[in-house]
Amino acid sequence: MTTLHAPLDVARTRRESAVTTWLRTAPPAAFALYGGLAAFGAYFAMYAFRKPFTAANYAHVAGWPFVIDFKIMLVIAQVAGYALSKLIGIKIVSEMPPAHRAGAILLLIGLSEVALAGFAIVPPVAGVAALFLNGLCLGMIWGLVFGFLEGRRLTEVLGAMLCASFILSSGVVKSAGTALLVGGWASERWMPAATGLVFTPILLLSVWALVQLPPPDARDELERVPRTPMNAAQRRRFFAAHAPALIALIGVYVLLTMLRDFRDNFAAEIWGELGYGGEASIFTWSELPVAIVVLVALSLLIRVRDNRDAVLWNLALIAIGLAVAGLATAAFQLGWLGPVAWMIAVGAGLYLSYTPFNALLFDRMIAATATAGNAGFLIYVADASGYCGSVLLLLLRNFAHMSLRWTSFMCDLAYVTSLVGIVATGFAMNRLRASVQSRSPRTSPAATLAAQ
Repeated sequence: MTTLHAPLDVARTRRESAVTTWLRTAPPAAFALYGGLAAFGAYFAMYAFRKPFTAANYAHVAGWPFVIDFKIMLVIAQVAGYALSKLIGIKIVSEMPPAHRAGAILLLIGLSEVALAGFAIVPPVAGVAALFLNGLCLGMIWGLVFGFLEGRRLTEVLGAMLCASFILSSGVVKSAGTALLVGGWASERWMPAATGLVFTPILLLSVWALVQLPPPDARDELERVPRTPMNAAQRRRFFAAHAPALIALIGVYVLLTMLRDFRDNFAAEIWGELGYGGEASIFTWSELPVAIVVLVALSLLIRVRDNRDAVLWNLALIAIGLAVAGLATAAFQLGWLGPVAWMIAVGAGLYLSYTPFNALLFDRMIAATATAGNAGFLIYVADASGYCGSVLLLLLRNFAHMSLRWTSFMCDLAYVTSLVGIVATGFAMNRLRASVQSRSPRTSPAATLAAQ
């Protein structure tokens, strides 16, 4: 039977666990299932510390002195903290030694829970600062988790399962938070911290499972190049070499992040306008078909062995997702799609475009260009830009005196994202086709590195 990892010399192993030893010789399907579920569980659990507060309305908060809605201010504060964390993560995540990832994940999520407990205790104005700190702690978790998965022949499958976590988890944890409120188990202020505690066992088990993953083997490095920490000079050189395409793609990602965050943070309000307010299960069931579509589509990319072709296929998938989001919105406004079908279709198109940026596109770019580094750098440049855009969108909607309903605002945002995104993606595809495929088709990344 073909195995994924060849055994290593016992003298080179350092008290390796039985699980790691088994994974080195496990069949590819078993390795993918184990690694994918571990990553899924870790990031799924993280969402229980980030998103449950959005399931509450916070309609009547005693002691809130400002005109701006308390919940909107909470969303802005958390997203601002998340955006700052992404900026910090450009350096921290790209330079993080693999041995420190698990400890960093647990420390940051633990601090985010402390911030949620503070949110429940302190006055409302200080509660906004607590949500900012919560976002600041959680913004680097994605890159730390993906660091366990990148640079492998199975990264597409592993990454697809990881990406499915943020599609499903937001709805599930909001359903869990709503259930705590409806059942009287927690107040609106304590519900976010209580939800995090409920998911803590999943977090601990999943992070332990990630630590058992062996590093990429020789065949992984041959096909996907070795993954190493990336210093500032290396980051600058890589970005400069592909600046026009990367700037265009980051612009697309900013729009996608705005749409995704708006749809996610104000799902309760949007579903309320669509006639489904108060139905806790709608958060979960509307995202399940989205996760299935995206998981299948991304997993198919593993069949593309050539890294340069895979970059272009990722961009094609992004363009298709953008088109689906725009066309579904038009069909909804024309009465051809019902509200539930529209939310599912927009979600499918949105995440078909959004998820490649979070893992697969940049992983393949590193491999296609034979760059000794890691995908965390590019992921965090895009993420930092995206969340800054999301903060600006929230401020614009609330301080520009816009009177659009939540649903109408999302429709307009979907059109802009679709049209501008398709044009920018096409531009980036042309630029990357020229730069990434400039080498001979017979030249492998490993051969290029050896020549250097």
